[in-house]
Parts: sequence; C-alpha cells; structure tokens
Amino acid sequence: MNFDVMAFTAGAINFALAFLAAGGFALIFKAIYRWITPHDEGALIRAGNSAAAVALGGALIGYVIPLASALTQTHSLPEFIAWALLAGVIQIVTFWLVRRIALPDVSARIERGEMAAALYLMMISIAVGILNAACMTA
Repeated sequence: MNFDVMAFTAGAINFALAFLAAGGFALIFKAIYRWITPHDEGALIRAGNSAAAVALGGALIGYVIPLASALTQTHSLPEFIAWALLAGVIQIVTFWLVRRIALPDVSARIERGEMAAALYLMMISIAVGILNAACMTA
C-alpha cells in the first residue's frame, strides 16, 4: 500500500478550504441572526440565561445541517455560497415566522429564561434545517 503525498496534500487543502468557508459562513450567520433578534443573546448568555443559549444553539444547528449538506452536494465555491446564503435566509425567515405567527412573545420569554419557548424555537430551527438539507439533495 502506497501513501500518495500529493493526493493527500490536495485533499487536505480542499478540506481546509471547505472547513474555513463553512466556519466563516456559520460565524456570519450567527452574527446576522443575533442582529435580527430583538433580544441580546450574547448578554443573556453571559448573564447565565440558558434559554438564550438553547435558542441560539438551535438556530446554529439548524443552519449548519444544510450547510453540511451543501458541502457534500456542491461542486464549486460559488454553488456552495448560493446554498449557504439560502440556508441562512430560510433560518432567519423561520425565526420571523415563529415570532409573528406561532409564538409572538418568544423573545420576551427567552429574555425571562423560559426554557419551553427556547426549546420550541430550537426544535423548529433544527426541523427546518433538516428539511432544508434534505431538499438540497433532490
């Protein structure tokens, strides 16, 4: 069995680029999501508010699931970027719909540390992320 250094190096470079691109998009999504929510997740989490951490974590997982799917389905950086942007828009629209229709006081409830609201938002975010990822493979 021979170890192909050139193939490994090319694979490692592709891995690093994909990981950096996906990590960068995740950080950008987190910043935009925190900006669009009426509550300050950072301050709430620093103050020990578990509900804020759960809700933000759910949104991140809901975004990263389709991002991972896009990494496996796309063949170019521009194609990956398009899917990454779409996945972010879908997660932000999901929060907006929850806030407007299903649970209008979700931000106030998260600020108060209510885990039921945070868990609901987390599960909706993850469910939408899973559906989003599945649709990318079609």
